[in-house]
Amino acid sequence: MDSTLWFVVAVVLVLVVASAAAVLLVRVFRARKMLLDAGVPLQSKALFWAAVVYTISPIDLVPDPVYLDDIGVLLVALRALHAAAARSGAHLEKRAAAPKKTSADGSAGVPPSQ
Repeated sequence: MDSTLWFVVAVVLVLVVASAAAVLLVRVFRARKMLLDAGVPLQSKALFWAAVVYTISPIDLVPDPVYLDDIGVLLVALRALHAAAARSGAHLEKRAAAPKKTSADGSAGVPPSQ
């Protein structure tokens, strides 16, 4: 194989990996918007911002023509955000579905006066 073919293969591979990183970044932003009002813990929100900063940052674990580290960080952030949303959503559903305690006179949560 000549060097031109290797160059074309390398360019195509870099473009595929870069587009995958861009798609993941868009998904992280959409997930962040979705989770903004979901009561997600501060740790998950901080992980989101750390993933965005790391992806944009020129300092990487692996040099920039290879976006595997950026993709990995974004995947971890996405999974953490979705897991936190599922936990907070389940917690909110349990709270809403829990029966409210009523006292003998029918008032909710107020003990009868003696």
